[in-house]
Amino acid sequence: MSDVLIDKHDNGVTVLTLNRPDSLNAMGGDLMPLLSQHLAEAAADRKVRCVVLTGAGRAFCAGGDVKGMAAGRNILNNSSDNGDRSPASMLYYGVEGLRAAQRATSLMLNSMPKPTIAAINGHAVGAGLSLALACDIRVASENAKLGTAFRNVGFSGDFGGSWLLQRLVGMGKAKELYLGGEIIMADEAQRIGMVNRVVPHEKLMEETLALADHLAAGPALAYARMKENINRGATMDFASALEMEAMNMQLSGMTRDHQEAAKAFVEKRPPVFKGI
Repeated sequence: MSDVLIDKHDNGVTVLTLNRPDSLNAMGGDLMPLLSQHLAEAAADRKVRCVVLTGAGRAFCAGGDVKGMAAGRNILNNSSDNGDRSPASMLYYGVEGLRAAQRATSLMLNSMPKPTIAAINGHAVGAGLSLALACDIRVASENAKLGTAFRNVGFSGDFGGSWLLQRLVGMGKAKELYLGGEIIMADEAQRIGMVNRVVPHEKLMEETLALADHLAAGPALAYARMKENINRGATMDFASALEMEAMNMQLSGMTRDHQEAAKAFVEKRPPVFKGI
């Protein structure tokens, strides 16, 4: 069975399930290449209006394949190095490979022009937590456990967690979580702002899909402009953010969806958005 399952709903919601439950959905096998492929396809497909990322079994994602690392396999392609490469070559290709994987997953989840939701069903640690943080919204099972955990395997962290986490919980708390490696429960994660919602475990997908349905029914082109405003606004000055907002406001105001919403308001009915 595939390491990433894809389920496309008729209403525009696509659910991607990390499917290596025996390894707590660690980033080995074909998981990362398939996730990259499916995310790129979802981003480009106009019929997809919201993406949900979750995990099979009792974990969301346990991060890197530590057993594979201990066996000398490459963190991304699961292959063993034959020892013929120079140290410089190994560093170059290792860095480039990791950068490409990060762009194709974390950056894609964060920047694709449509909403992304992490349905955190269990452990989300290390780079697995980073993937969840890269999503626009995080819905966690009450049983979920979250943590950076990089210190426990002697790593500094990847897949954007250090950038994303401090913007959610503040620099001081982010440093505490990275340096201390503490694993926290879902309710504490919600209290500090790491996750948006905590729901009963048996209702996780029901609640997440209800949210995804609501988002998928919204104005797709306006969503793209909203995400650009928020993502780019995090690293620009206020005057520049105002200029970007002005442009994106005018662009979204030129859509048929805006015209439909204005008409629906006058007619006192819900708008029907088509993403045009």
